Amino acid sequence: MENTCLFIESCSYLFLSMLKKYISDSEKAKWNIKPHKKLISPFVSRNKLFLFARLFLFLLPFSSQLVSGQHWDGVIITQADYQALRAIKRELIDFKGFVRSWNDSGYGACSGRWAGIKCSKGQVVALQLPWRGLGGRISEKIGQLQALRKISLHDNVLGGPVPWSLGFLTNLRGVYLFNNRLSGSMPPSVDTWVGTGNNSYRLRFLTLDQNFLIGTIPVSLSKLSLLEHISLSHNQITGTIPYELGKLSKLQMLDISSNAINGSFPSSFANLSSLVSLNLEGNRLDNKIPEALDNLQNLTVLNLKNNNLSGHIPATIGYISGIYQLDLSGNNFTGEIPDSLASLANLSQFNVSFNNLSSAVPSLLAKKFNSSSFLGNLQLCGYRKSTLCPSPAAVNLSPAPVEAPKHHHRKLSIKDIILIAVGGLLAILLTLCCILLCCLLKKKASLKQKSGKMGAAIGKTEKAVPVAGTEVEAGGEMGGKLVHFDGPFVFTADDLLCATAEIMGKSTYGTAYKATLEDGNQVAVKRLREKTTKGQREFETEAAALGKIRHPNLLALRAYYLGPKGEKLLAFDYMPKGSLASLLHARGPETTIDWPTRMRIAIGVTRGLNYLHTQENIIHGNLTSSNILLDEQTNAHIADFGLSRLMTAAASTNVIATAGTLGYRAPELSKLKNASTKIDVYSLGVIILELLTGKSPGEPMNGMDLPQWVASIVKEEWTNEVFDLELMRDTTSINDQLLNTLKLALHCVDPSPAARPEVQQVVQQLEEIRGGCWVW
Repeated sequence: MENTCLFIESCSYLFLSMLKKYISDSEKAKWNIKPHKKLISPFVSRNKLFLFARLFLFLLPFSSQLVSGQHWDGVIITQADYQALRAIKRELIDFKGFVRSWNDSGYGACSGRWAGIKCSKGQVVALQLPWRGLGGRISEKIGQLQALRKISLHDNVLGGPVPWSLGFLTNLRGVYLFNNRLSGSMPPSVDTWVGTGNNSYRLRFLTLDQNFLIGTIPVSLSKLSLLEHISLSHNQITGTIPYELGKLSKLQMLDISSNAINGSFPSSFANLSSLVSLNLEGNRLDNKIPEALDNLQNLTVLNLKNNNLSGHIPATIGYISGIYQLDLSGNNFTGEIPDSLASLANLSQFNVSFNNLSSAVPSLLAKKFNSSSFLGNLQLCGYRKSTLCPSPAAVNLSPAPVEAPKHHHRKLSIKDIILIAVGGLLAILLTLCCILLCCLLKKKASLKQKSGKMGAAIGKTEKAVPVAGTEVEAGGEMGGKLVHFDGPFVFTADDLLCATAEIMGKSTYGTAYKATLEDGNQVAVKRLREKTTKGQREFETEAAALGKIRHPNLLALRAYYLGPKGEKLLAFDYMPKGSLASLLHARGPETTIDWPTRMRIAIGVTRGLNYLHTQENIIHGNLTSSNILLDEQTNAHIADFGLSRLMTAAASTNVIATAGTLGYRAPELSKLKNASTKIDVYSLGVIILELLTGKSPGEPMNGMDLPQWVASIVKEEWTNEVFDLELMRDTTSINDQLLNTLKLALHCVDPSPAARPEVQQVVQQLEEIRGGCWVW
């Protein structure tokens, strides 16, 4: 025993002597080991034995490297970086204990034991602690991490300014500090990032959006020639957009939306040949759009919504062949919509509403987009039946007075009188036969109600004068009322009630049908449960509000019908490809769904949900893949939103209580009386997991639901086992997108509602992942 202890003591001292240049002073002081006066000690205390044994075990893994003479790359942190991390930790408020692993000794900092730290050759190259609920502020000592390439502290509650010392880090490539509570000028350290103006700085990604930054956009940003991604949205930035930003030849994404920026649209932006996405929404920009935007041939997203831009819409925008999202709504544009925009084959989202546009909408655009894309332009015509354009003859020509022709009268003969009488009698008999036939047909339709008809016939209908932008149709002797909103076609109450119907499904709200009208057009009709809806006056008020909601990813309410016996029907656009649930889980083996399609569906659902939350203040409460419907282009449309407003309070509570029974239910739902936006975020996360895995949330997976099953695999290791086999065919090209989307989905299904992101953040992050700009 004594010899063993002496051996351990001697070896420990020997190792310590060899490692003294790698171990920090605090570590040496902790061990406090000195050589024994005699190599052979008569006795060794038990405490000292344990101390030596602990040090020996600590040093043992490195012995082979010492013997072989290899360098300890990435194992022992440098003293400067160690001190910097300790200073950073002191200024953080670690509510959840994520940085407890940052110990006082420095042990494990560069071997993966310190949370969020990555090293190279003993120097910190990445500081990554997103979504950790960290408070406090970012220490200026971060400038001592001279090898730092990436700082990712987004989605926390960090306050204070952006550290000035970041500007001294010439190796810094990515700054991800979005969705915090950072304040101060915007950003205070950017001038030091460019130093004396040389291009030695490597910054590529600058994301400071969703903070409380003020001030102007620094002109010096234009000197960071390698910048690819700038996101400063949702701050309180003022001033103008620097003209010099047009020098950033590598810039792919610029988002400065939702600030208070004024001035003109810089003409220098025509030089940003690498630009893929430009979002200037929600500012105070005025003047005109530059004509030379057709130089931006890589542009796919152009969002200028809600500014004060004026003048004509440049026809040159129609020459940017790859553009798929164009939003010019909420400005002061005048003149016509250029015909060139109709030739954009990839255009899937288009909006010029609420401007001062005039003349006719190009026919291809009118057919491709619904009226919500053109509303609010009083002199615009041709985008729906109620806005037909007058013919040129009616506008330009004044009819000359025409002299009435002279008639020569003659006396009727007896033969003429007999013929007239017989003709009149035949006309009366024919009219009676038609009335009788109509009655028989209506009675037959009433008898077939249970075998596929929407409802009983209600007699002749007569058109009333349109009221408040809607078309109202009253239903004859038996009563009833049909109210139309804008839509691709108009139908009568008889058309609706006598349509051939096919049950598509049932939900808490009622039964859904596919109704085929006599003219061949199809609508989706939901018959609401009669005893669960509000009274007629309240119902009509709420239905009128829902009928005004228009978004490309929301299923539009086109009309509603109130029957004489209390029945209530809602008519929507019919989606020919059915639901997302059927596409994923009920398709044949010959049908495949590639990753771009799945990503487009995920982004579409998220955009629609974001519009409900931010623009309409509506919480869905029961979002599932069954009520996400797909059109012919496989674009997603959320259904059943806002229907709780048509229901009684008791019925709405029951809907919330029974929501998500097949795996979409947020864990806190059973404890809440009212739904919250975070409940929808949880359901959205489940749907994204459903798209990634191809598995239905209702399927049992070893006693776990879908989020638990995915988390159990991810906990072991980031593995491809969770992904749908169809997606693995192209895993080499989309692997990063799959992993980043998976991480985002798991963030959405966090058991803690406070830890989940808002839908607006999910939209942004999905778009960044699809654009290849998202770096974790």
